[in-house]
Amino acid sequence: MLVLALGLGVTTLSLLQSLVIPVLGTIEDQLGVSPGAAGWVLTANLLAAAVLTPVLGRLGDLRGERPVILGILVAVAVGTLLSIVTSSLPLLLLGRVLQGASYGLFPLSISVLRRELPEARLGVAMSVVSSTLAVGGVAGLVATGLLVGENGDYRRPFWLGLAVTVLSLVLTARLLPHRAPSASGRVDWWGALVLAAGLVLLLLPVSQGNAWGWSSPATLGCLAGSVLVLVAWILLQRRTAQPLVRPAMLADRRTIVPNIAGLMTGVALFASFLAVLQYVQAPREVTGYGFGASMLEAAVIYLLPGGIAGILIAPLAGRVVTRLGALPTLLAGAALGVGGFLLLAFLRGQPWLVVVAGLLTQLSVTVAYAALPALVVQTVRAEETGVANAVNSIARSVGQALGSTVAVALIAAGLDPATGFPRASVFTHVALIGAVATLAVVVLAVVGLFADRRGGTSRRPDPLTDVEGATARAGEWSPVSGIR
Repeated sequence: MLVLALGLGVTTLSLLQSLVIPVLGTIEDQLGVSPGAAGWVLTANLLAAAVLTPVLGRLGDLRGERPVILGILVAVAVGTLLSIVTSSLPLLLLGRVLQGASYGLFPLSISVLRRELPEARLGVAMSVVSSTLAVGGVAGLVATGLLVGENGDYRRPFWLGLAVTVLSLVLTARLLPHRAPSASGRVDWWGALVLAAGLVLLLLPVSQGNAWGWSSPATLGCLAGSVLVLVAWILLQRRTAQPLVRPAMLADRRTIVPNIAGLMTGVALFASFLAVLQYVQAPREVTGYGFGASMLEAAVIYLLPGGIAGILIAPLAGRVVTRLGALPTLLAGAALGVGGFLLLAFLRGQPWLVVVAGLLTQLSVTVAYAALPALVVQTVRAEETGVANAVNSIARSVGQALGSTVAVALIAAGLDPATGFPRASVFTHVALIGAVATLAVVVLAVVGLFADRRGGTSRRPDPLTDVEGATARAGEWSPVSGIR
C-alpha cells in the first residue's frame, strides 16, 4: 500500500505535466492570449520545478519526508483548483507554479522507499514508482483527449488532476509512517537561490527559444548567464560547510552516468510523444502521410498501448535490476528505444508500425526510469538520497524541455506552405533525434559497465546495509553493474 500511495503521488506529477500539452491552442482561444503567452503555461511549471525540486529534496532529508510530501500535495491541490476556477492567464500561471512543486514528490518517494523497504523489495518498488513518470504522461494525454475533444473546455482535465492529488493526499496521510530525518544540518538557502537563478537562466531560452529566436540577444544572454551563474554556484558549494549538493557527488562518474542518461531519456520521451501525435493526426489526402486521427484516437490507439505495457513491465524491470544490475537494465531499455525510433524514422507507413514504434520507445523510457533510481541510490549516502534524486529529476526535466523544444522547432521550420502541415521529412528528423538520444544512453551504459569491470569494484557501500566506510568485497554482486 505504501508503494501505491507513493506511485499515485508521482502519477500526479506526470499527469499534470502532460495534460496541458494538447490544449495549449485551446487555452489561447478561450483566454484570448497569444501562442507565446500560452506557452508560459508549460514554462512556468518547468521553472518552478527547477527552483523547488532540489530544496524540497534537501528539506526531506533534513526534516523528514512525510511533512514535506504532505505539504507538496496540499500546494499542488490548491494550484490545480486555482487552475480550474480562474479565467485569468496570470492566475493560471500561478496555479501552474504551485503544481510545479509536484516534481519534488519523486525524489522524496525514493527516499521513503530506501528507508522503509528491505533490499530484496527495493528494486521492484523503485521501478514501479518510477514507471509512473512515463505512464502518468500517457494518462494525461488520453484524459485530455477524452475530456476536451475538439472544442471542450481546457479546464476539464484539471478536475482529474485534482481528484488524483486529493486521493494521493489522503492515502499518504494514512500510510506514510512518521520517521526521524535521515540527515542533520540546515538548508543551504544561498546555494539554493544561486542554483535556482542558474537553472531559470538555462530553462528560459530552452523553453522559449522558438518564440524569442535562437540567435536573439535574450536567448544568447540567458544561456551565457546560466553558464556563469552555475559555475559560481559550484564554487560557492565548494566553500560552504553544509552545501545543498556536494560538488564531489556531482563529479562522481557513478552519478554523472544516471544524470546524463536522465537528460537523454527526457529528450527521447518528448520527441516520441510529439512525433507520434503530430504524425498520426495529419490527413493523408492532404499531406501524403498520416492517418487523420483525432486527438483522442492518437492518444488511445498510438500511445495508450505503451502506457499499459509500461505498467505491466515495471515490476519485471525492477526484478531485472535486482537480479542483473541497473546498468545492464538501462542498456537493454535504451536498445529498445533505438529500435523504436529507427522504426518511426524509416518504416511508419502503416498504423500498426507506428503503434509498435510508440510501444518500443515508451517501454524504453519505462525501463530507463526503473534503472535510474537504483543507479543513484547505490552511489550516494542515505542522507543524500532526496537531493541526489532531485538532481536526477532536474536532469530529466531539462531533457524533456529540450526534446519538446527541438521537436516543435523542427516541426515549425518544416511547415509546407502549400498544405499548412509539416513535410514528411520533419518526422524523420525528429525520430532520428530520439534515436541519437537513446543511443547516447546505450553508450553511457556500456562505458559504465566497462569502467566497473576495469576498476574491479562493484559498488559504493550503501549506508543502509553496510558499515560506514567499508569497501565492497571482491566478487560481491553489484545492483549497479550486475558484476560478481
